[in-house]
Amino acid sequence: MAVHEHPHRTSGFHLPTSRRNGSAADGAVTAAATTTTATRVYAFASLRLLTGFVFLWAFLDKTFGFGYATPSGKGWIDGGSPTKGFLGSVAAGPMESTFHDWAGAGWANWLFMLGLLGIGIALIAGVALRPAAIAGTAMMALMWLAEWPPAKHLSDGTLSMSSNPFVDYHLIYAVVLIALAAAGAGVTWGLGKLWATLPIVRDHTLLR
Repeated sequence: MAVHEHPHRTSGFHLPTSRRNGSAADGAVTAAATTTTATRVYAFASLRLLTGFVFLWAFLDKTFGFGYATPSGKGWIDGGSPTKGFLGSVAAGPMESTFHDWAGAGWANWLFMLGLLGIGIALIAGVALRPAAIAGTAMMALMWLAEWPPAKHLSDGTLSMSSNPFVDYHLIYAVVLIALAAAGAGVTWGLGKLWATLPIVRDHTLLR
């Protein structure tokens, strides 16, 4: 009698499968992902604090004249102007004459200094990162125009000494501010989580 194998019958031997719940490989992948996420979070928090100190220190030095970028006795509190030297020395770009008109003006001094202070405090505290990014990007854009990296020569004909026709540190700071706001970097080592619970912030996400 002929023996016919059943088409759906299989032998009792099965190859081992890699699909095992809770395997060591799955645990290693999860641990690696957690470590990577934690590293990224702390990296953004560190970048936020360092960038905040850059803005806050600029405000303090220009206010009190600690002898770094601002000479002692020439601070804002001593009657010096935080914008006159920088804007008055602009020597290239499409807004050269405009910046000269703004140099030393009371409104320009106040806007510039309040911007430095507000951005610095926001970054260090980890709150209002989106408004800080907007204000900081506007400030950096104006300072980029004042530096005008595309210029090879200044208005007096001398070399501008520009090291790059587009990218300078003002542009980099602007990108950093936007990245910090987009990443919500105020939660770690900051008050971002508490800030987000405020009613006005919940109703207006632009304030986060």
